[in-house]
Amino acid sequence: MAERRRRLGDWGETVAARYLACRGYHVLARKWRCAAGEIDIVAQHDGMLTFVEVRTRSGRDPGMAAESITDAKRARLMALASAFLEAHHLPADTPWRIDVVAIAAGSHGQAMSIEHIPYAVEEK
Repeated sequence: MAERRRRLGDWGETVAARYLACRGYHVLARKWRCAAGEIDIVAQHDGMLTFVEVRTRSGRDPGMAAESITDAKRARLMALASAFLEAHHLPADTPWRIDVVAIAAGSHGQAMSIEHIPYAVEEK
Protein backbone atom coordinates (compact mmCIF):
# COMPACT_ATOMS: atom_id res chain seq x y z
CA MET A 1 0.00 0.00 0.00
CA ALA A 2 2.82 2.44 0.81
CA GLU A 3 4.30 1.93 -2.67
CA ARG A 4 0.94 2.68 -4.31
CA ARG A 5 0.57 5.83 -2.23
CA ARG A 6 4.10 6.97 -3.10
CA ARG A 7 3.46 6.43 -6.82
CA LEU A 8 0.20 8.39 -6.61
CA GLY A 9 2.03 11.23 -4.85
CA ASP A 10 4.83 11.25 -7.43
CA TRP A 11 2.27 11.27 -10.25
CA GLY A 12 0.42 14.16 -8.60
CA GLU A 13 3.61 16.18 -8.23
CA THR A 14 4.36 15.70 -11.94
CA VAL A 15 0.83 16.79 -12.86
CA ALA A 16 1.09 19.82 -10.55
CA ALA A 17 4.49 20.86 -11.99
CA ARG A 18 3.09 20.70 -15.55
CA TYR A 19 -0.03 22.58 -14.49
CA LEU A 20 2.03 25.37 -12.92
CA ALA A 21 4.43 25.56 -15.87
CA CYS A 22 1.48 25.96 -18.26
CA ARG A 23 0.37 28.94 -16.17
CA GLY A 24 3.69 30.76 -16.37
CA TYR A 25 5.41 29.41 -13.27
CA HIS A 26 9.09 28.56 -13.60
CA VAL A 27 9.67 25.35 -11.66
CA LEU A 28 13.01 25.70 -9.87
CA ALA A 29 13.03 22.45 -7.90
CA ARG A 30 11.01 19.34 -7.21
CA LYS A 31 11.33 17.24 -4.08
CA TRP A 32 13.76 19.70 -2.47
CA ARG A 33 15.04 18.06 0.70
CA CYS A 34 16.82 19.15 3.85
CA ALA A 35 16.99 17.86 7.41
CA ALA A 36 13.55 19.31 8.18
CA GLY A 37 11.80 17.45 5.34
CA GLU A 38 10.78 17.94 1.73
CA ILE A 39 9.16 20.66 -0.35
CA ASP A 40 7.18 19.15 -3.22
CA ILE A 41 7.72 22.00 -5.71
CA VAL A 42 9.58 25.30 -5.61
CA ALA A 43 8.59 27.70 -8.39
CA GLN A 44 8.81 31.34 -9.29
CA HIS A 45 6.02 33.47 -10.74
CA ASP A 46 5.84 37.23 -11.19
CA GLY A 47 8.81 37.78 -8.87
CA MET A 48 7.30 35.63 -6.10
CA LEU A 49 9.02 32.49 -4.85
CA THR A 50 6.31 29.88 -4.40
CA PHE A 51 6.60 26.75 -2.27
CA VAL A 52 3.95 24.25 -3.33
CA GLU A 53 2.46 21.44 -1.26
CA VAL A 54 0.79 18.92 -3.55
CA ARG A 55 -2.19 16.92 -2.23
CA THR A 56 -3.27 14.06 -4.47
CA ARG A 57 -6.37 11.98 -3.80
CA SER A 58 -7.92 9.04 -5.63
CA GLY A 59 -11.43 9.68 -6.84
CA ARG A 60 -13.41 12.67 -7.99
CA ASP A 61 -13.06 14.92 -4.94
CA PRO A 62 -9.57 16.09 -3.95
CA GLY A 63 -10.95 16.88 -0.52
CA MET A 64 -10.48 20.01 1.44
CA ALA A 65 -6.85 20.50 0.46
CA ALA A 66 -6.01 23.62 2.43
CA GLU A 67 -7.97 22.41 5.42
CA SER A 68 -6.08 19.11 5.38
CA ILE A 69 -2.89 20.93 6.36
CA THR A 70 -2.50 20.38 10.10
CA ASP A 71 -0.84 22.89 12.41
CA ALA A 72 2.21 20.61 12.56
CA LYS A 73 2.39 20.44 8.75
CA ARG A 74 1.93 24.23 8.53
CA ALA A 75 4.85 24.74 10.91
CA ARG A 76 6.98 22.26 8.97
CA LEU A 77 6.22 23.99 5.65
CA MET A 78 7.10 27.39 7.11
CA ALA A 79 10.38 25.96 8.47
CA LEU A 80 11.15 24.35 5.11
CA ALA A 81 10.56 27.63 3.28
CA SER A 82 12.97 29.38 5.64
CA ALA A 83 15.51 26.57 5.20
CA PHE A 84 15.28 26.91 1.41
CA LEU A 85 15.89 30.65 1.59
CA GLU A 86 18.87 30.13 3.88
CA ALA A 87 20.34 27.24 1.85
CA HIS A 88 20.20 29.36 -1.30
CA HIS A 89 21.53 32.49 0.41
CA LEU A 90 18.45 34.48 -0.54
CA PRO A 91 17.78 37.78 1.23
CA ALA A 92 15.38 37.72 4.17
CA ASP A 93 13.07 40.12 2.33
CA THR A 94 12.62 37.75 -0.65
CA PRO A 95 8.88 37.65 -1.39
CA TRP A 96 7.49 34.14 -0.97
CA ARG A 97 4.33 32.22 -0.24
CA ILE A 98 3.11 28.66 0.26
CA ASP A 99 0.45 27.34 -2.10
CA VAL A 100 -1.43 24.06 -2.25
CA VAL A 101 -2.25 22.22 -5.46
CA ALA A 102 -4.97 19.60 -4.93
CA ILE A 103 -5.43 16.91 -7.54
CA ALA A 104 -8.18 14.31 -7.84
CA ALA A 105 -6.84 11.29 -9.73
CA GLY A 106 -9.13 9.27 -11.97
CA SER A 107 -8.97 5.49 -12.22
CA HIS A 108 -7.35 5.64 -15.68
CA GLY A 109 -4.36 7.80 -14.77
CA GLN A 110 -5.91 11.15 -15.59
CA ALA A 111 -6.44 14.22 -13.44
CA MET A 112 -10.17 14.59 -12.78
CA SER A 113 -9.67 18.02 -11.22
CA ILE A 114 -6.84 20.34 -10.25
CA GLU A 115 -7.28 23.13 -7.73
CA HIS A 116 -4.53 25.69 -7.12
CA ILE A 117 -4.83 27.59 -3.84
CA PRO A 118 -2.37 30.50 -3.57
CA TYR A 119 -1.39 31.58 -0.04
CA ALA A 120 -3.00 28.40 1.34
CA VAL A 121 -0.53 28.22 4.22
CA GLU A 122 0.22 31.32 6.22
CA GLU A 123 1.57 31.95 9.70
CA LYS A 124 -1.10 31.92 12.36
